[in-house]
Amino acid sequence: MIQPAQNGQSLSERARTIRESVITMLLQAGSGHSAGSLGMTDVFAALYFEILKHDPNNPSWEERDFVLLSNGHICPVWYASLAEAGYFDKTELATLRRLGSRLQGHPHLGSLPGVENTSGPLAQGLSQAAGLALGLKMDNKPNRVFCLMSDGEQQEGQVWEAYLFAAAKQLDNLIVMIDRNYIQIDGYTEFVMPLDSLKDKLEAFEWHVIEIDGNNFDEIIGAVAAADAITTQPTAIICNTTPGAGVGFMEGKYQWHGKPPSKEEAKQAIDELRSLDNKIWWEEK
Repeated sequence: MIQPAQNGQSLSERARTIRESVITMLLQAGSGHSAGSLGMTDVFAALYFEILKHDPNNPSWEERDFVLLSNGHICPVWYASLAEAGYFDKTELATLRRLGSRLQGHPHLGSLPGVENTSGPLAQGLSQAAGLALGLKMDNKPNRVFCLMSDGEQQEGQVWEAYLFAAAKQLDNLIVMIDRNYIQIDGYTEFVMPLDSLKDKLEAFEWHVIEIDGNNFDEIIGAVAAADAITTQPTAIICNTTPGAGVGFMEGKYQWHGKPPSKEEAKQAIDELRSLDNKIWWEEK
């Protein structure tokens, strides 16, 4: 398994650094999605620094695991994780959402090393991932495909067609990680269009389902290990996360779904995250 050098840093330290990058990126951009990006940071940190078979120095390595982001609006955490892992220089994070930047508001295939799919319209990522997983199986390749999704997009019919397809093809090389944070842009998911019991629904579609605390590294890593042991079904890992995790005034509030912090809020967030001595990185230049 090829991973970036750990340099003695724990997963929690990596996650804190990624969260700081997310905050500063969103502040400089003046737009973007805070809650989901922060809530899924622990999942991304676990993937890129513990779980994935990948090589930042060779992003197209044929033996790599694939990561596809269906809910592309949380791309700040993907970009920050890729930069932290060494796929590109971290200074480029400051260009988020700028005209001509490689870091657009939704990921674009070919724009950045490590970005494996184009996303924007929700509910398309699972179909992309299922097709990729089937192709890999047809070629007898051992690569795993990870598809990260939001819970809100489970309200769309496209995903359920893809769930049926993946189960029918027994895509045991496909692992879906659903951000179950119970919020979406219009409010709380259970008020907009209830999803529970999501686990029962997925099991009815012949998926192996694991439900975890998505902000607990041990549970994230253990769930993927358990998924690897399944040989006849695709696996869905329902990651119960706290939207805005790590920043107290954002946590659990749907109003932060698509809202960036102000400068004062960003400083407060960085203060909570504690690792930059209360300074925002671009002010140190």
